[in-house]
Amino acid sequence: MLPAVCVAFASAASPVQIEARATSTGSTTLPTVTVKGNAFFSGNDRFYIRGVDYQPGGSSAQADPLADLATCSRDIATFKQLGINTIRVYTVDNSKNHDDCMHALAAAGIYLALDVNSPNYSLDRSNPAPSYNPTYLQSVFATIDAFAGYTNLLLFFSGNEDVNDATNTQSAPYVKAVTRDMKQYIGERGYRSIPVGYAAADVSENQLQMGQYLDCGDTPSRSDFYAINNYEWCSPSSFTQSGWSNLVQQYSNYSLPIFFSEYGCINTPRDFSEVAVLYNTEMTTVFSGGLVYEYSNEGNGWGIVNINGNSVTQVGSQVTLLQNALANTPNPSNGGNYSTAGVVQNCPAQTTNWNTSPWLGSSLPAMPSGAVQYLKNGAGAAPGLSGGSQSAGGADSATASANAGAVTTTMGNGSPSSSSGTSSHSGGAAGLRQSSPFTSDMMLLLGGTSVFAFASFVFGMIAL
Repeated sequence: MLPAVCVAFASAASPVQIEARATSTGSTTLPTVTVKGNAFFSGNDRFYIRGVDYQPGGSSAQADPLADLATCSRDIATFKQLGINTIRVYTVDNSKNHDDCMHALAAAGIYLALDVNSPNYSLDRSNPAPSYNPTYLQSVFATIDAFAGYTNLLLFFSGNEDVNDATNTQSAPYVKAVTRDMKQYIGERGYRSIPVGYAAADVSENQLQMGQYLDCGDTPSRSDFYAINNYEWCSPSSFTQSGWSNLVQQYSNYSLPIFFSEYGCINTPRDFSEVAVLYNTEMTTVFSGGLVYEYSNEGNGWGIVNINGNSVTQVGSQVTLLQNALANTPNPSNGGNYSTAGVVQNCPAQTTNWNTSPWLGSSLPAMPSGAVQYLKNGAGAAPGLSGGSQSAGGADSATASANAGAVTTTMGNGSPSSSSGTSSHSGGAAGLRQSSPFTSDMMLLLGGTSVFAFASFVFGMIAL
């Protein structure tokens, strides 16, 4: 959803200066990727995610691989060898500057899919209500500030496997509320339209319900994409044997892009034969590629490389196998049969495997009142990886109004708020901002009043 452009009018004695925002963050940029129907696009070309999950030290480690140029440069060499275009990073320090690594990734043609949560700042799936609080959202918004200016930021994940069995679906409304809040923050701070979505656990009890839930209800609360962590293809396998054919059928009328946020299998020798099917039109009618789990070997047997200081060595022949699989599988022509005919889903019914009470249907918790200030003022100083949010207090129990999260006022200018970790450049797609302080204050006062009615009032006063 593109952020709304608000235009205000001032008297002749106090003209509003309209300025164009830059479309890049620095000397090294990539074209921004947007959503069209059930696919991603870079310009007029469909964009397929061809990547790996990247978190040296493990996905729950308190470490940021994008804050140190030596670390990311060491691994970018392997990324280039693989021929990938995307990495997913699970944890970053939003108080640090990421210019060097983000520009190095851009120079290598690589986009970032970024999780906004960290071990200390996340929802508690077992008791989500208290953890959905202003301290948590401030950290989420600070992460947006730190990365929104980079054109090779592909998307944000609002959560990862918060719902992972039939007993914790009560966290789903809070995941959806965070997605809504992130979209509103991006729009009202004047950033370009950055896709926001969720990475789901592939559990048979409710994975489909989660996908339907994130694509139902009011537009502001619907995700921009849906992703699945899928481990069903264990070689030798096939489109049908893996269950991928069932996924394509289930989401054949889905209105959002879908991709695998994690995929792979180590129960049998890993040969990456699934790559040829993932980028075949039998899959690309619905799916937009995926991210191999995972880059570095963290003791669980999934990594394709071993890292020892500055040394990177492949595990067996896995780098070579994945490199060849990707190189031998070009993207489909003619957009891979993507669709713009998908429909908004019906919210799933309450069952023993899907219970979102007390938030039934499309109802959601309202943004905590203590977090609303960040929409106007920005997130401020980023907390980094220290401290924590789950027991910080300030949670509300209010129900969001219809169409909550709609962007009606652009209060930012596409530049990060005060935070030591932000990019040193303003960013975002080309747009307009109002540089007069009159604008944001008056637009808040108007509360969504038609700008044309307001203009008529102002010009009528001038005429008098």
